[in-house]
Amino acid sequence: MAKNKSSHLEVVLIQLISDVLEKSNNEALNYKQVSAKLNITDPDSRETILDILKQQTQKGVFVEAQKGKFKLKDLKTFIIGKVDMTADGAAFIIPDDEFEKDVFVSARKLHNALHGDKVKVYIYAKKSGRKNEGEVVEIIERAKTDFIGVIKISDRFAFVIADDKKMMQDIFVPLSDLNGAKNRQKVQVKITDWPEGVKNPIGTVITILGEQGENNTEMNAILAQYGFPLQFPPEVEKEANAIPEQITADEIKDRRDFRETVTFTIDPADAKDFDDAISFKKLDNGHYEVGVHIADVAHYVTPNSALDKEAYGRATSVYLVDRVIPMLPERLSNGVCSLRPHEDKLCFAAVFELDNKANIINEWFGRTVIHSDRRFSYEEAQEVIENKTGDFSEEILKLNELAYILRDKKFKNGAISFESTEVKFKLDEDGKPLGVYVKERKDAHKLIEDFMLLANKKVAEFIAKKGKGKQKYTFIYRSHDSPNLENLGNFALFAARFGYKINMKSDKDIAKSLNYLMEDVEGKKEQNVLTQLAIRSMAKAVYTTKKTSHYGLAFDHYTHFTSPIRRYPDVMVHRLLAAYLNKEKSADAEEYEIAASHSSTMEKRAADAERASIKYKQAEYLEENIGNLYKGIISGVTEWGMYVELADNKCEGMIRLRDLSDDFYVLDEKNYCIIGQRKKKTYQLGDEVQVKVKKVDLSKRQIDFSLIQ
Repeated sequence: MAKNKSSHLEVVLIQLISDVLEKSNNEALNYKQVSAKLNITDPDSRETILDILKQQTQKGVFVEAQKGKFKLKDLKTFIIGKVDMTADGAAFIIPDDEFEKDVFVSARKLHNALHGDKVKVYIYAKKSGRKNEGEVVEIIERAKTDFIGVIKISDRFAFVIADDKKMMQDIFVPLSDLNGAKNRQKVQVKITDWPEGVKNPIGTVITILGEQGENNTEMNAILAQYGFPLQFPPEVEKEANAIPEQITADEIKDRRDFRETVTFTIDPADAKDFDDAISFKKLDNGHYEVGVHIADVAHYVTPNSALDKEAYGRATSVYLVDRVIPMLPERLSNGVCSLRPHEDKLCFAAVFELDNKANIINEWFGRTVIHSDRRFSYEEAQEVIENKTGDFSEEILKLNELAYILRDKKFKNGAISFESTEVKFKLDEDGKPLGVYVKERKDAHKLIEDFMLLANKKVAEFIAKKGKGKQKYTFIYRSHDSPNLENLGNFALFAARFGYKINMKSDKDIAKSLNYLMEDVEGKKEQNVLTQLAIRSMAKAVYTTKKTSHYGLAFDHYTHFTSPIRRYPDVMVHRLLAAYLNKEKSADAEEYEIAASHSSTMEKRAADAERASIKYKQAEYLEENIGNLYKGIISGVTEWGMYVELADNKCEGMIRLRDLSDDFYVLDEKNYCIIGQRKKKTYQLGDEVQVKVKKVDLSKRQIDFSLIQ
């Protein structure tokens, strides 16, 4: 064996020997005992075991406790972690143990591990001043085996070139496994084998997505890339179609009847799944009864049914630029469960008695039946608010007045108002973008949002207060931690360059100054950059059974109760709330924590898929505008380039540092800028620049700009 470089076989033997010594309860073993535990009887192989024991003792992996007897040194020589692939094919292993440092693994020592895989890594003895380096010895769990890409077919073989930038290898496909795919089509391929020492994995085509560049193909490719199925299994559709729309008299008898109370929905103009409605009634005592009625999905989707298992797996609906991929089949999402006007519908509700100052006098939670009188679009409801006339104007204007008071209380308590821009596309019948615009949020949007927040908050508080310590009731909360002060400090330094001050004395001071910033920045060129940076400095909201607060909303307890048609956590919340209202015992916390974690993961995937569809449409839009000049703002800086967001249409592309010929530029990460090494010219996040559309790569969803200096 080479003295300085361990072969892969040697690394595997070191691992096996380490496992034997680890299981020996700290008893020192000689090479014969180690060999016996490994079922090695061949004398030459036993000599190899002895050689390794001696060599690795010199390197500090083992210790010779007695003459000829060895123990594992009290150092971790192996770690478990996830592969984080770099652009050049090497990787860093992010340890499961947060107190361990990342380990660098060169491309040739990954041994077929791919981005995101869970692996076991042998750590080499560290040389002074060098970072931890290692070698993958076991792939414990693949992050994924399915990839999306373009297939290239020759006379003798075929390859799929993956869209995923982190997938460095082409996937070899035998001609017998094409399954009807044609040259240059976009396909989904599954890796079926990858022998040790072979450069490329072997796969089979499992789905033909269609021709490159076609809208349907590209949108389906995005869904497949992020692991969302393109259709519902037949048994799920069958189960959904068997559900009757007719509501029985017995079912109505067991519910609080709101069919004679004024009720309406307010949703986007193109929405088909209406999962929330508001009822309104003025009471004799001068107070107002406001009901937040949510589609009773849990009544129709029962635990462990085919529908339930499919909804759990998806965990969320996915909203791409031109389509919605629902969590539930259309029969439920747009039909049985959707709170369509002029139809009796089953709901789960949070009903509040409010005084004129939006103080809650009474609250009630339970199952209801409603009959929506009107379906408003946001635009129609906004017209009523602005013109003070129209259908149900008295009810909408009073709800808007109460919503303003609720909103004001929320911000006074320390909630943060993030108003980031939402990009929308005007598409032709083939899905081709004709224009890009920014969606505006007005009072009608905020009215609905404030009453949904109230329902979510009060449902969470109701359960949180029911039991403490070991007596607490298992529930699904929406948790949002306080921001990391180091991240927020960096953001505060950057915001100060634009003249904005962040007071970091307390959580309330932080929230107050962030809100002032958001008000001041509205409509200014730096609005989106500062908003996005502020959001990035915050913790990410997640689902959990832990009874924790929501920092961004300044609520002690918060949940998601209001969208069960499109979010599985809301379905779980309805089930748990119904059980506890029926005096049932607390549910299994471990089971629900696993479900909460899965829902958080799928929520992130759905958000990534949505962003990918926006990136694709932005690239498609600018492909028709190559050579055109635009004004923009620097929205991001990296070691290889700076991102620019165009002022007119919010499309984002990159100016690559290698294309800046007037100097050698490097990234100053701490100060969010790039600096020329000779002339010291600086390009700062938030700077205005003029760019030309240089190149568009639709398959990679990439836009390249040239800087006009």
